[in-house]
Amino acid sequence: MPAFLLTLALFSGPGDALTEAEFQELHAELQPDVDAPWRTVQWKISLLEAQTASAREGKPIFIWAMDGHPLGCT
Repeated sequence: MPAFLLTLALFSGPGDALTEAEFQELHAELQPDVDAPWRTVQWKISLLEAQTASAREGKPIFIWAMDGHPLGCT
């Protein structure tokens, strides 16, 4: 269960429950655009593969890194 839904479930009272239709509407609103610019990037999981592509195409490497617990970046 995504953290958002778990939080919603923990802090909502009995009268605050979402109906299935409300959930579906909220879920649809929270989805990113299909044509969002970041979706067109050819993301690499392997650093070696990214380095090879970077050298071949003459483009920089963007590294997204974090430490700590995955549900609460520290």
